[in-house]
Amino acid sequence: MLSTFQYPKFDFSRPPLDDDRHAGHLPVVIIGAGPVGLSTAIDLAQQGQRVVLLDDGDTVSIGSRGVCYAKRTLEVLDRLGCGEPMVNKGVSWNVGRTFFREDEVFNFNLSPDADHHRPGMINLQQYYLEDELVKRARQLPNLEMHFLNKVISVVPGEDAVTVRVETEAGPYSLTAGWLIAADGARSPIRTMLGLDIEGKIFMDRFLIADVVMKAEYPTERWFWFDPPFHPNQSVLLHRQADNVWRIDFQLGWQADPEEEKKPENVIPRIKAMLGDQREFELEWVSVYTFQCRRMNRFNHGRVLFVGDSAHQVSPFGARGANSGIQDADNLAWKLKLVMDGKAPATLLDTYSDERGFAADENIMNSTRSTDFITPKSNVSKTFRNAVLGLAEHYPFARALVNSGRLSVPSFLADSRLNTDDEAAFAGNMIPGAPMDDAPIEAAGGVHWLLDAVGNRFQVLHYVEDASALDAATAGVLAGLADATIPVEAIVVAARGTSPGGLKTLIDARGRIRERYDLQPGSTYLLRPDQHVAARWRSLDAVKVNAAVARATCNA
Repeated sequence: MLSTFQYPKFDFSRPPLDDDRHAGHLPVVIIGAGPVGLSTAIDLAQQGQRVVLLDDGDTVSIGSRGVCYAKRTLEVLDRLGCGEPMVNKGVSWNVGRTFFREDEVFNFNLSPDADHHRPGMINLQQYYLEDELVKRARQLPNLEMHFLNKVISVVPGEDAVTVRVETEAGPYSLTAGWLIAADGARSPIRTMLGLDIEGKIFMDRFLIADVVMKAEYPTERWFWFDPPFHPNQSVLLHRQADNVWRIDFQLGWQADPEEEKKPENVIPRIKAMLGDQREFELEWVSVYTFQCRRMNRFNHGRVLFVGDSAHQVSPFGARGANSGIQDADNLAWKLKLVMDGKAPATLLDTYSDERGFAADENIMNSTRSTDFITPKSNVSKTFRNAVLGLAEHYPFARALVNSGRLSVPSFLADSRLNTDDEAAFAGNMIPGAPMDDAPIEAAGGVHWLLDAVGNRFQVLHYVEDASALDAATAGVLAGLADATIPVEAIVVAARGTSPGGLKTLIDARGRIRERYDLQPGSTYLLRPDQHVAARWRSLDAVKVNAAVARATCNA
């Protein structure tokens, strides 16, 4: 038990497979009620799909586990309707500092440009994240969660997947149109299907110690190489909610995990770091190793893999849960279109392609971080220490310091779902880019661009004065909603109100114009996951419809 958190206890239940609503067959079954499984379930349910989520446990995650959630992940959680309580509970931060022995040699600031809704990062224990996701899931009537249901067999078929489940009330079987495996790094589903996962396990061990203490340290990420209180190793310090502080101690490969987790061995390490006068309470301890691995493909017929079941990275850089939640962000809208018969199953290949690309980026960055943090030879360590010694004085060396390149979203510039530019645009909002946020004024009290977009295909069309939008253009924009895959039209303007009831966003501070390089007539096509699909300097319904067809594999 933790002193700062009361674990919920979820009752056992099982799907009522013998009623008319289910009749033994479910459209979508998700295995695993961690952050990624819950996010996927919520996303699908929000889009109107009936979802059943099965988990073999009866509570949220034991221990803090995942801690850092990046700006893009917070924006996804906002779209899922549960970002606000997490940001309010979490500890927001932007500054990270790196020390070599006793000296600070490098620092960074994640703070984005002015006028973004969310901070660069929050720290929040994973049990709080999961607790809020469960609360959000319970608000959706078409999402069922069944705990203490352990999947023991999966048999894929051409049209459905047969699943055998073990419970305290006896076993049962069901069939699912689609099965999503969000069952973690050890993924029993992956093992049952005999599927590959390839990569590298790094020969080092780290101790996680969560301690409760009141400290005057700033809310920053502090990382030490070879500190005097833990010589020849590295240490990471983070503040979490409830005055819980996460400390990671590098141990070395020869360390005995069970011995190192004993309080009599953990507490002296913490006292050496904090001093004997600092009062603290040891709350949770774990030992872990670095792994950088991934499946070759994340979709296998009607079985889809998300999060750690598909790919794993070392924890430095906060790329695990952040990447997994972005998997859900990418997958849900595609699966919904396929299930509705509005896109071919090949659209799911692009889930694997796009998120495989993101996984490769994460693995590359994570591997580089791990090699720098845990050099594998005396030569590598000498080089690493030389870089750290120079970094305090020389900018070129600071660029080489790597205590964990932090999670950022992938730009899917090479995705086959993109439509290439026909004209020149400045800035970063290229086809395949995750959207930048910006402040707006709009009806209904919406204050941020990303709160006004997502969950459907949309077009942003810019005019200086919305009141002056001509009738022909307004008609073309309104007509986009009548396509097989409807496109919602949004007018972005410096002022005015659009005719005909078109949604209007007032670019209050000019940030949308700046970040999207808007000129009168500029038009952006947006995917349901808030990525740019296409952009033009003028509105053309034929081109918009062609870009939607391309973005859904219908072309």
